[in-house]
Amino acid sequence: MPIYMDRHDLPESVTAEEVARLHQEDLKVEDEFGCKGLTYWFDDQRKTAFCLIKAPNKKALKDMHKHAHGDIPNSIVEVDPSVVESFLGRIEDPEKAMNADLNIINDPAFRVLVRVDLRSTNLKSLRENDSRANLAKCRNTLRDFTAQYGGRETNAGLSGCLFSFDSVTSAVNFALDVNKEFDAKWISADKDLDLHIGLSSGVPFEEPDGLFRETQKMAERLCNSVQGRIVVTSEVKDLYESENLNTRLDVELVRSLHPADEKFLNGFIDFTEEVWDRTNLKVEDFTSGLGMSKAQLYRKVKSITGRSLITFIRQYRLGKAVDLLLKKKGNISEVAFDTGFNSPAYFSKCFHSAYGVLPSEVFK
Repeated sequence: MPIYMDRHDLPESVTAEEVARLHQEDLKVEDEFGCKGLTYWFDDQRKTAFCLIKAPNKKALKDMHKHAHGDIPNSIVEVDPSVVESFLGRIEDPEKAMNADLNIINDPAFRVLVRVDLRSTNLKSLRENDSRANLAKCRNTLRDFTAQYGGRETNAGLSGCLFSFDSVTSAVNFALDVNKEFDAKWISADKDLDLHIGLSSGVPFEEPDGLFRETQKMAERLCNSVQGRIVVTSEVKDLYESENLNTRLDVELVRSLHPADEKFLNGFIDFTEEVWDRTNLKVEDFTSGLGMSKAQLYRKVKSITGRSLITFIRQYRLGKAVDLLLKKKGNISEVAFDTGFNSPAYFSKCFHSAYGVLPSEVFK
């Protein structure tokens, strides 16, 4: 049977005790609708509740809520319980809560996601056993730090790892310790290693578009596109400094974006994702698509990414090319044209300059 998570936007007057009573009302009638209430999260500050329910379909879930107490969810999304657990830490009610009868759970679903990209800047070195072993050791250390700060690993890929933290302070301290370890040990063991960390925060979903989809996307964009070793959203910065009175984030170590820059970054990357593979792509496409003058566009892109627009697009395309080559999605010429280069020779030159190897070596 599918498992769903639903979202309830609640009035300011609602308390954790009232939400616990609503949950108990659901449990009393769940069998009538073929449902099973697993657990819920309540955020008193943001006045939101997220319920995790096993149900035959969304209609049965809505009917159960309506019959039990009349509070219909604002949105519903089908979820994988293992993914829910990796982000939120549980998929059942805690054994011990504030009140044994009501089982009050004043546990918000708000989480801080930390994206860590640890990669070799020289693809040729990845063919060496020592370099691959160094990456493996670094990732094991990442997992140790995650456990130390009470986080959970949610996803690991070729170059990036994603971690979930209940506490903003724990997430930031985790990032600072990873950065310290990188400078003290990792970079000395492998000069080709590069580290980028992005921190974003949010709730499971606003609309049914996937669990923590927007928060994940922001963390990845901060990590991959913004200049700086550690980059955080303005919300993460403000929450960290409010949790740690008289303590401000060291701007030499941690960069935070202004909300206006976050908005621009999302718009810029969204547009880039639409047009990056066009071989006839021009600067004017960006100025008209984003509604900015050329001077404004150049200034914004440079200040946020540390790169010119042309360099950013070229590196974006090369990153896509690496993925295609590793998956053998076409020959060298096909990959060149598929990633927006209008000349395989120029593509090979740019690729070698960026990664220290020719595309053909990666393809093999």
